[in-house]
Amino acid sequence: MRDDNANEICAKILLLAAEDSKRDIYLYINSPGGSITAGMAIYDTMKFVPNDIVTVGIGMAASMGQFLLSSGTKGKRYITPNARVLLHQPSGGFGGTSADIQTQAFVILDMKKRMAELTAEQTGKSVEQVLIDNDRDNWFDAKGALEYGFVDHIREFASTVVGGGGTDETVSDDPDIAAKN
Repeated sequence: MRDDNANEICAKILLLAAEDSKRDIYLYINSPGGSITAGMAIYDTMKFVPNDIVTVGIGMAASMGQFLLSSGTKGKRYITPNARVLLHQPSGGFGGTSADIQTQAFVILDMKKRMAELTAEQTGKSVEQVLIDNDRDNWFDAKGALEYGFVDHIREFASTVVGGGGTDETVSDDPDIAAKN
C-alpha cells in the first residue's frame, strides 16, 4: 500500500459513492500492508462516504491490509477460506537528527494507540487485548480471523457474498441465506 495507489483507491471509492450513494462498494484486499498514511487515507474515505463498504480478504490481508479488511461495514466483512490475516504493530525506519527521530517515534506510538483503539472497535476486543496481540506478528487463518472479529463471514464463492460480491449474481442479499445455497 503506497500513497499513489491509495490516492487511486480513494478516488474510485468517492466516484462510486457519487454515482450511487445507496449501492454497496466492494473492496477486495490482497495486501502485504504498507504505508500507514496511505492506509489511513483509504480508511477515512471508507468512513466518509454514505455507502456500505463490503470488504473481502483474499490471499493475504497483512498489517494495514488487516486494518482495512476489518474496517468494512459490520456484517459485510468477508474472507475466503485460504486467506491469511496478519495483526502487528506499526513499524517504520527513521533517519535524521536525534530530535527528528524522537518526533517520529512519538508519531508512530500515537498511531499504534489510535490503530489499537480502532481495531478494538472493529473486533469487539479491548484496546489492552489488541495491544497485547499486536506486540509481535500474529497470523490468523480464515477461521481465526472470524473468531477474532476481523471479519463476519468466511465465503468461498462470490455468489454467497451480499450482492454477489459485486457481480450482481447472488442467491440472496442475506449472507446467511446465500451461504446455505
